[in-house]
Amino acid sequence: MIDSRPRFHLAIAVDDLSAAEAFYAGVLQCRIGRASGKWIDFDLMGHQVTVHHCDAVREEARNPVDGEAIAVPHFGLILEWEQWEALAERLRACGAAFDLEPTVRFRGEVGEQATAFVRDPAGNMLEFKAFRNPDQVFARS
Repeated sequence: MIDSRPRFHLAIAVDDLSAAEAFYAGVLQCRIGRASGKWIDFDLMGHQVTVHHCDAVREEARNPVDGEAIAVPHFGLILEWEQWEALAERLRACGAAFDLEPTVRFRGEVGEQATAFVRDPAGNMLEFKAFRNPDQVFARS
């Protein structure tokens, strides 16, 4: 069955395609799509993330969220709670470079969520989160 929901496409810079492939295909278990010697498409749960080999330097901004200085930009997925727990364990087991260790934020508040921030080998920041109540993904407190 084909999913009719729109899918996002994100292209990011990496400085090592082999390291990117090991992280996205190995650790995150993304299926590899089309590729060339300069880029690779990954299936990130139905969304297309393309890594492009570049030597570009990125300046990182930070923004305060729930007492933490969160890296901007970042991208990621909202998972089911059990999926998030399994991914957090897999990331810990492989020694992933966490910027924010797996934790629960906004405890007892609207939008309570588990979150973890991790860098890919090129330093791109990814956030994986899960909401205690999935109906609160866009809820206002």
